Amino acid sequence: MPPKKSAPRSDELFRMQLTNMIDMEHPLVKLAGLIDWSRFDDAYGRFYTQKGRPGLPTWLMAGLHLLKHMEGLSDEAVCKLWVENPYHQYFCGEQFFRRKLPLDRSSMTRWRGRIGPDKLELLLAETLSVALRTKAVTPQAFERVTLDTTVQTKAIAHPTDSHLLMRGIEWLNRLARQHGIKLRQSFLRVGRQARRDVSRLIHGRGHKQAMRWIRKLRTWLGRLDRDIGRKIAGNEELEAAFAVARESPATLCFSFDFWKNTEAVGSFRIREW
Repeated sequence: MPPKKSAPRSDELFRMQLTNMIDMEHPLVKLAGLIDWSRFDDAYGRFYTQKGRPGLPTWLMAGLHLLKHMEGLSDEAVCKLWVENPYHQYFCGEQFFRRKLPLDRSSMTRWRGRIGPDKLELLLAETLSVALRTKAVTPQAFERVTLDTTVQTKAIAHPTDSHLLMRGIEWLNRLARQHGIKLRQSFLRVGRQARRDVSRLIHGRGHKQAMRWIRKLRTWLGRLDRDIGRKIAGNEELEAAFAVARESPATLCFSFDFWKNTEAVGSFRIREW
């Protein structure tokens, strides 16, 4: 159900208003007067149904999320700070000081889920609009945006020996299935077991055994490459299809003579099988 405006209470005459408690020159107070809070009511009003209990005020929820990102806090931390800080309460649209939080912390999570990530971008748009109106930034500042993704999560696997060799085996098997080539042996089962054993042994007392598994993986990849080479010999179409994949085993091969004591990233060299 859409939020309802709170009705005046009989004891409001004896309650202390926040405007009499706080400094009206505080940055949060000024920012609260610059933000167009009705913009959020218009954008988020359609997410409420006409049944059920009244929802939480949009001003309160939008203000809590703005404070959360301004201070870099969690939902629980910003809710705890809201109870203690009258400036935060004024920023979220409160007229009188509250000693208890009018919502549960999980309400912020459910509110975000109902609104969706696309509509939450309106919070960012309004902050940028305020910055333009107050001339805190110039329009030229938005012509180019530089993003630092140093700590952003990326789907990049650490290129260890066993991982790269196993990827070569999987790649050749996948291409063989696509082109209907029957292999003498796929080495998929033994290769995956070898990779698991390497991960388990490489950093402990079983380092030598792990290196033996890596050498076996290298041997299996070479045998698989030679098996495919014999079966596609003379077929120009298949040789072209496997050209890139068959070059990769040589590129993925580590120089074991130079790098014998670790499975970390090292110097690659092209070796012929």
